[in-house]
Amino acid sequence: MRFFSKAPNIDFVGKRKIALFVSLVLFVGSIVSLSVNNLNLGLDFKGGILLEVGYPKEVNVEALRSTLSKNGFKDAVVQYIGPTGTVVTIRISEKENTSKAVISDRVLEILKANSDEALDIRRREFVGAKVGEELRERGGFAMLIAVGMIMVYVMLRFEWRFAVGAITALVHDVFITLGFFSVFKWNFDLTVLAALLAVIGYSLNDTIVVYDRIRENFRKIRKGTTQDVTNRSLNETLSRTIITSLTTLVVLLAMYFFGGELIRPFAIALVIGVLVGTYSSIYVASSMVLALKIDRSHLMPVTKEEKQEDYP
Repeated sequence: MRFFSKAPNIDFVGKRKIALFVSLVLFVGSIVSLSVNNLNLGLDFKGGILLEVGYPKEVNVEALRSTLSKNGFKDAVVQYIGPTGTVVTIRISEKENTSKAVISDRVLEILKANSDEALDIRRREFVGAKVGEELRERGGFAMLIAVGMIMVYVMLRFEWRFAVGAITALVHDVFITLGFFSVFKWNFDLTVLAALLAVIGYSLNDTIVVYDRIRENFRKIRKGTTQDVTNRSLNETLSRTIITSLTTLVVLLAMYFFGGELIRPFAIALVIGVLVGTYSSIYVASSMVLALKIDRSHLMPVTKEEKQEDYP
């Protein structure tokens, strides 16, 4: 059963200037925030201390986080290892003018003071900033490769104007998502980087669906302007876009509320990415194609004339 009994008739194309103005404000604001505030990089990128501690019985990680936060370690990341709930890892960022050994000793003192049982210190590791810098570089390189391969794919599948529109939408989605993390100082770690790569895939999938319908309608509808064909295509794919976005958001909201502290930044990045990606596939990607003067002739299949034989 379709979400709509028939395709709606919303004038998306007519409102594209307003939408593009909103996009421009959000995009520029994100760039400014990233330039001024930067990102609140997590331990994966900054380096820090990793402790693995064993307890005689199951321990509450929320209580551990609260205890460490009250004692000056607000950025401590605590998570279970294994199914028993008796082993946890604790990650603490570095502090200026304080050695890593002193910080780790202080954390262990706090844990021992708040436990009636003897603790088993199983592992103590120091992650240097150089490792985090290497992770940042490799993560950025991975995103560039993904965007480059996407551009090649769209150019081969459709036409270069569509490739430019798709890449513009992807850059738009990624920077606005990063902008939210910069403005609100949310923790940015490897899970968020993975979420950004997922956002790229989600946004591209939505954009390809719209592009495919635009190409199909250009070949099917002989009358009507480019704007008319684009508007009709957006309306025909709207039900699919809404259903896909809503079902995805239900899962992501469940992850946010029930997935625990560690998974929350990942869920937040995906929620923002899905919302912005859905918007960009309707307005940014299609508007860029219209700005590049796409025409029916660019999408019609080339017909080769049959070679006629000469008869004596």
